[in-house]
Amino acid sequence: MSHPSSVDLTGKVAVVTGSGRGLGLAYATALAAAGAAVVVNDLDAAVARRAVATLAEAGGKAVAETVAVGTAEAADRLVARAVDTFGRLDVLVTNAGILRDRMLWKMTDDDFDSVVTTHLRGTFTCARAAAVRMRAQGEGGSLVLVGSPAGQRGNVGQTNYAAAKAGIAAMARTWSMELARSGITVNAVVPVAATAMTETIPAFAPYVEAMRRGEPLPDALRKGEGFGTPEDCAALVPFLASDAARGITGQCLGIGGDKLALWSHPQEVATAYADGGWTPETIAAAWPTSVGRTPQTVGIPTPGLPEAR
Repeated sequence: MSHPSSVDLTGKVAVVTGSGRGLGLAYATALAAAGAAVVVNDLDAAVARRAVATLAEAGGKAVAETVAVGTAEAADRLVARAVDTFGRLDVLVTNAGILRDRMLWKMTDDDFDSVVTTHLRGTFTCARAAAVRMRAQGEGGSLVLVGSPAGQRGNVGQTNYAAAKAGIAAMARTWSMELARSGITVNAVVPVAATAMTETIPAFAPYVEAMRRGEPLPDALRKGEGFGTPEDCAALVPFLASDAARGITGQCLGIGGDKLALWSHPQEVATAYADGGWTPETIAAAWPTSVGRTPQTVGIPTPGLPEAR
C-alpha cells in the first residue's frame, strides 16, 4: 500500500503498549498500514500473538512482547524488543490501561495504586526509556501519549483514572519542552470510542451494546459527541508519528467518530484584583461580580443524546 511521503512510515519502528485489542490494536494496525514495524504489547500472550498475526496477514511487520507496563524493567524490555528485532525505535504509543472504578469513599489503596501504576507510571517509564533510545539515535522521534476526556474534565467514579490521565496530559506538555531540542515530538491523544472502558459510562453503554448488535451509531454520537469505533480514532496516531506532524508538539488532540478536536490547555479565564491583597471578606464580596461569574463545568458532557434502541 502506497502513501503520500508526508505520512509514509516505512522504515520506522513503533512500540504500542496495550495493543492486543481495542484502541491499542487499532493504533498498531494503523501504524503498520502506514509502513511502520510494530512491537505489540499485551498482558495476555495469546492475545498478543493473535494481534501480530492479524497485522502480518494484512502485510505488516510486527512482533509481540508480553509484559505488564509500569516498571522500568518492563519499559526496557519493550524498547529492547524493538531495537533487537528491527534495529531502532521511532514511535512510542502509551496506550496500556486498566480500570478500577469506585466512588471516592469506596476506593481502596490498591484500586488507586494499580490504575496509577499502569497509566501514569507506565507512561512515564516507557516514555523515559524511549526518549533515551531516541536521543541516542539522534534522529528525533514521536511520543504519543493516550489520555482521556476523564483526565480533561473528570468523571464520576474515576478518581484514579481521571488523575492519571490528567497527569499524562501534563507530562505531554512538559516533555514537549524537554525533548524539543532532540527533535522528539510529544502529544496526547484523547480518544472517545466504544471500548470496555467507555461502556462503563452510563450514557454511552446502550450505544456500545447496540453497536455490538450491528446497529449504526447516530450522528448525535459520531459528530455531536465524537464517539465511534476504535478504528475511528486510529488515524491520528500515524499522522502524529509522520513528517506531516513534525511541527506539532505539546498538544492534546481529541478524536472519535467523525470528530477531530484540539483541547485547550488550562488557563485563567477570569481575574480580579484588590489593592494590598485579599482577605476572606473581600473575596466573598467580590466573588459574585468578578471571577465567580464564570464557574467552570465538570464531567464528560453528553447532552441531547437520542434514546438507544
